[in-house]
Amino acid sequence: MDVLIESTRGFEQDIARLSEDDKATAIQKINDCASLFPIQKADVYRKLRRIPLTSDLNGYESSLYTLRVSQKLRVILAVDEDPIFGQVIFTLFRAVKHDDIDKAYKGIAESLYQELLQDNRETV
Repeated sequence: MDVLIESTRGFEQDIARLSEDDKATAIQKINDCASLFPIQKADVYRKLRRIPLTSDLNGYESSLYTLRVSQKLRVILAVDEDPIFGQVIFTLFRAVKHDDIDKAYKGIAESLYQELLQDNRETV
């Protein structure tokens, strides 16, 4: 299984603002998850935390997770498994302080799931 890591502009901006130590720790944690995924997928998912969305996604589950980098730092990422192509894609969205996680997560979820959330509002 191939593992691809993609990063967004938001993540790149966040990581550039971190200290060298925090940056190195974040990159190491991400790389650890990516390298373990093909052989110990369950262990990787135990390291990730799915934040429940307050809105219904019409039966779909969010693929957004947080990865604890340190006591104060979290990375928001998506994990998308593609069995047809035998790959998993880690998309890195943000690297934020623990206190800012809910606000950042909500913004990403609204952006990603805008169409599903809009369809749900229209049916109500």
